[in-house]
Amino acid sequence: MKKIFFAPIIFLITITPINAQQTKGITGENNWLNSWTNFKPATTEYDEANQILTGNIESDIKLTKNNTYQLIGTVYVTNNAVLTIEPGTVIRGDKETCGTLVITRGSKIMAEGLATDPIVFTSNNNVSERRPGDWGGIVVLGEAPINKIGGISYLDFNFDSTLGHYGGQNPNSNSGILKYVRIEYSGRKINALKELNGLSLAGVGKSTKLDYIQISFSNDDSFECYGGEVNFNNLISFRATDDDFDFTQGAQCAISNSLAIRNPYSSDISGSRCFEIDSYDKIENADPNKKSTKIMANNITLLNTEDNNQGLVREAVYIKEKSCFSLSNSIIDGFTTCILLENKIGSIPTNLAKINIQNLQINQCNGVVQSETDTNNPELVNWYNSDTFSLEFSKLKNVELFMRPDFKKTPDFRARNNGVLASNN
Repeated sequence: MKKIFFAPIIFLITITPINAQQTKGITGENNWLNSWTNFKPATTEYDEANQILTGNIESDIKLTKNNTYQLIGTVYVTNNAVLTIEPGTVIRGDKETCGTLVITRGSKIMAEGLATDPIVFTSNNNVSERRPGDWGGIVVLGEAPINKIGGISYLDFNFDSTLGHYGGQNPNSNSGILKYVRIEYSGRKINALKELNGLSLAGVGKSTKLDYIQISFSNDDSFECYGGEVNFNNLISFRATDDDFDFTQGAQCAISNSLAIRNPYSSDISGSRCFEIDSYDKIENADPNKKSTKIMANNITLLNTEDNNQGLVREAVYIKEKSCFSLSNSIIDGFTTCILLENKIGSIPTNLAKINIQNLQINQCNGVVQSETDTNNPELVNWYNSDTFSLEFSKLKNVELFMRPDFKKTPDFRARNNGVLASNN
């Protein structure tokens, strides 16, 4: 009788700890700030403009790298036209006329640069004369939902009354692409109460692609969303005068792998933050049946570059009532407190459940979550003093915390203690 031998079967089981910590702050096998960013735009020479952009663009047009363009006055892309911009193209905003680019509802901007050849929007001023607010900025008006009564609104930046509307019923609407794009010295002051932003997105839908965008020295916010539903990846806000990321009017946004670098000498005396989260500009204009603002932020690095606070850089995040905010796998470095809550939020559990923080490294900060009303703070301390939030506290210098926090070269703000880093490149 033939004997039958059974070979043993070996099962290899990989056990992943349930509470395994994910990488904190911006991440990547290599330093994705290389090649396309510029942290010293005041010293960068750009070619003089040899082409003029002005008035209304009513049909498809392409801007090419072999030209340099001057943006004069408010330039509207209308009539469902598509503005295409080649990699490496430079557009310089005119100071005297407040050069501003507006993509109106139904039209598109296709600005897809390359890591080795970014598209640049910058000041038309000469080297050493460039200042925040030299020109307007970029405004994209879309057809995605906002929570204002009627679902359509007008962006009050002194625009043409027939062209400045935004909002609609299409959360998937597509306003184009901004990728490997730099926006420098924008945010022109319009009046005592209003400034343009680096990039204003009003009712923009989630089919719009917004990746690898650096906004530097904006005189107001770097990125602001008025409603809409968009996903952001690999953003950089550098030395904005006001907020780095501002959301209102029921914006439904996800932002990942992004960086805000604040400096007390580039901040507004009224108070400037990395994130400002609000659900409406005026409560009487909001439709209570529509969505409140909801922001999901993951792998974010928020840092204040100066040890000297100067009283102008305070909290990293400010949240107003009826808003939802989630921040996970992130680093907050050098702020008076991480998150400040509007006093109307109080310490009610149903309100605090809308503010979720997970797996954060909190470095050189004096608090985690605080209220505008001091009497709420003991309860907030109790609420967030729980292991479920996975908060890590440290007192490291920037050179100990980050790979290369040196603006003389291309900086690298990946965290040193993240074991997945592959190189310093």
